[in-house]
Amino acid sequence: MEYLSLDAGDELTYRLDSRHCAGTIADEGHYGCENDDAPYCEYHRSTWVCARCKGTCLKDEMDCFDDHAIYLAAFAPDVFKVGVTKEWRLDTRLREQGADRAAHLRTVENGRIARELESELARELTDRVRVPTKQAGLHLRVDAEKWASLLAEFDPFDTFEFDYGFSLDSRPMGETMAAGRVVGTKGRLLVLDNAGTTYAVDMRDLVGYELREGDSDRNLQSSLGAFE
Repeated sequence: MEYLSLDAGDELTYRLDSRHCAGTIADEGHYGCENDDAPYCEYHRSTWVCARCKGTCLKDEMDCFDDHAIYLAAFAPDVFKVGVTKEWRLDTRLREQGADRAAHLRTVENGRIARELESELARELTDRVRVPTKQAGLHLRVDAEKWASLLAEFDPFDTFEFDYGFSLDSRPMGETMAAGRVVGTKGRLLVLDNAGTTYAVDMRDLVGYELREGDSDRNLQSSLGAFE
């Protein structure tokens, strides 16, 4: 396996070839799979049951005894979600999601209690934000007034603001590609500049593709700025 840097300024020059099941990765390396289903076939698809938990454990035996944090995450301009994670990985989890701001509401002694409280809060707040929604706000800032109004209903233990190292003047075009200059990453969104247009790529949409050296030969939709 080869790991690619996605630091700002890096150049990616890959064409997307055929797509099939991505197989699996183990300590020994990557095990390929030629089944047509992408990104994973039925033999390599997995389901994280904890993501569906509402406080009643779906495993044979409950094993989430670490301290868990209950948090609010803000996505520009005004999408707010509730979530839970193990307390020690709170900052990592928020960055994985591409949150712009966040608030640590409470820490509880295990995942069951955390999921119960999350489920209660999810009656008023969403507990899931789709990637297209995050992409639509890449060039925007969080509505500070709405965020402050929401936090006023709670007594946060701590609050966070995240800087992903780039800013955009306009909404990037959505595309599935691996060619261009890296602007930055935000959660699983990869922002690329290619031929005068800025694109946002959901990196999960790249899973299962075979990569070939060389710039993309596809006809890409361009922004108006590319013709100025």
